[in-house]
Amino acid sequence: MALIDSSGFAHVRLTVTDIDRSKSFYDQVFGWPVAIDASDSVDEPGVTESAEKFYGGVVYQTPQGTLFGLRPVGSDRFDSTRTGLDHISFTVTDRAALGAAAAALGEAGIPHGDVVDLTDAGIAILSFQDPDDINVELTAPLS
Repeated sequence: MALIDSSGFAHVRLTVTDIDRSKSFYDQVFGWPVAIDASDSVDEPGVTESAEKFYGGVVYQTPQGTLFGLRPVGSDRFDSTRTGLDHISFTVTDRAALGAAAAALGEAGIPHGDVVDLTDAGIAILSFQDPDDINVELTAPLS
């Protein structure tokens, strides 16, 4: 028996080195509505340590109803081989949407991998990197 009965994620927040650059990237790629934007205050004293001021970051409302946030931090670069985050994955409707996403990313000059079928998992994926080299993956069901 589980200790906690949870229905899933409420939000995820990534740490980023340049809030303006990352915000522009995620605005361009996903275009989700902004729920909270405190990025204009990022340079004010104490903001990057203040949860009440959302650390000078931005929070998006995803179509799923979950929240996706960006938090500005120091200059450390992302490393998926260190403890913490390996990658983040967002769903799309089907494999055709992955093909369309690959084309759109290419037209925008955003490098990306190929659409890969992971048949044992019943999904297809498309990967690309955000400005801090965090692996962003799009996932679609194969059926």
